[in-house]
Amino acid sequence: MSDRLSSFCGVNILVVGDVMLDYYQWCEVTRISPEAPVPVVRVRDKTSVLGGAANVAANLAGLGCKTVLLGARGDDEAGRVLAHHLRSAGIEDKLLIEPHRPTTTKTRVLAQGQQLIRLDEEEIGILSAAAAEELFSRYRALLPGKRAVILSDYGKGVLSGALCRDMIGHAGARNVAVLVDPKGKDWDRYRHATCITPNESELEAVLGGPGKSEQDLLTGAIKVQKELCLDHLLVTRGAKGMILVRRDGEPAVIAAKPREVFDVSGAGDTVIAVLAAGVAAGLSWSNAARVANAAAGAVVGKVGTHAISMDELQVALRLDEIGSLHKIFNLDDAKMQVDAWRVLGERVVFTNGCFDLLHVGHIKLLQAAAKEGSKLVVGLNSDASVGRLKGVGRPILRQQDRASILAALECVDMVVIFDEDTPLNLIQVLRPEVLVKGADYVRTGVVGHQLVEAWGGQVVLVPLAAGSSTTNIVKMIQKNSSLH
Repeated sequence: MSDRLSSFCGVNILVVGDVMLDYYQWCEVTRISPEAPVPVVRVRDKTSVLGGAANVAANLAGLGCKTVLLGARGDDEAGRVLAHHLRSAGIEDKLLIEPHRPTTTKTRVLAQGQQLIRLDEEEIGILSAAAAEELFSRYRALLPGKRAVILSDYGKGVLSGALCRDMIGHAGARNVAVLVDPKGKDWDRYRHATCITPNESELEAVLGGPGKSEQDLLTGAIKVQKELCLDHLLVTRGAKGMILVRRDGEPAVIAAKPREVFDVSGAGDTVIAVLAAGVAAGLSWSNAARVANAAAGAVVGKVGTHAISMDELQVALRLDEIGSLHKIFNLDDAKMQVDAWRVLGERVVFTNGCFDLLHVGHIKLLQAAAKEGSKLVVGLNSDASVGRLKGVGRPILRQQDRASILAALECVDMVVIFDEDTPLNLIQVLRPEVLVKGADYVRTGVVGHQLVEAWGGQVVLVPLAAGSSTTNIVKMIQKNSSLH
């Protein structure tokens, strides 16, 4: 199915809903306050990412979709930061600026790998009549040319019942699919949508409580799908996978692979974004749901709200059978995860290479590197980087395949693909305690050695396996081929 992902590029999708800005404060706790029986939290770093409907849009943009975001934000600092993130992600910003309505923010304080507290700054309430009319006017103007619409309802007031009904009706009359991430118990406002994507708890709340069996859940999902005149209803169930109920056809149960779960924040945003992109790109609903299921498995393995990229989605599908999906990171998320490890006292080791046709020499290097600390991060040269370093015909395996193979190794805790010729930027950002290379290097020739030693780290050179190299393997294959 991964060969169909290229069709996601350029697919035109409109996202409407409650936008948010997610702040993270990365902290450590070393003592109890003398003023009160509470921990003293020392802030080590602060980051911010798009949240709510804005995170849905970020997921679409990461997949290469042409993404437009409609909603409302405040005329405040958080709103300006949110707008900056939208520009950086390549998302077309059509947000209304409401001077008397603050931008919704969620600040999560994390220490020792746990969330200590979440601080919400928001004003919940429907938009004024004038603002709602302006929003719908923009919606009508933006709809032509869109392959799908996503209504991302977080219950903050942007998607009132009347506005939902008008938007669904307007799109339906023009044969544009509308997918809804629902909120609350009043789902009548989503009637005639193409699909809604509740999680299991949300569906049970609408049904009046949890059922006694899996069959009860399925029966309830079918009942809601029929009562609301939906074409599809996708129930997300975390580790238990998904259930897709269809107007035409039997329900489909989509199993989830076992995942290491760090954070479920934003997983629903990823599901609806990937589902919409898949359907808009021509995938069947069941195949689009399976791709979304794999994508959800990727984001729950990251710390914090995370928008998936096309590279990560391709890796996710390749790793769905292996179960190592959570180990592959982009640079921003790698920094976030390494910071979290460091707060927990982990010793981070870094090594890098092309790792084209993994051989015994690579394995011995990685196993030796892993023994130098508690977490091993592998920097992997991208395809473009390998081509510049190794010449025509290299790499033999694509970067997604090389990353998948590395992630399957027990001794590897993280893989980060980089496009530069050297990993210097990776090292600067991740600040490993140990930098490992093969003994064919001298210490002063190892890229990044000055940085690592400057912050108190060390460079370790490990012995190489004699005669082991990708070049030798290629020569042997060519020699054997010529004999036949």
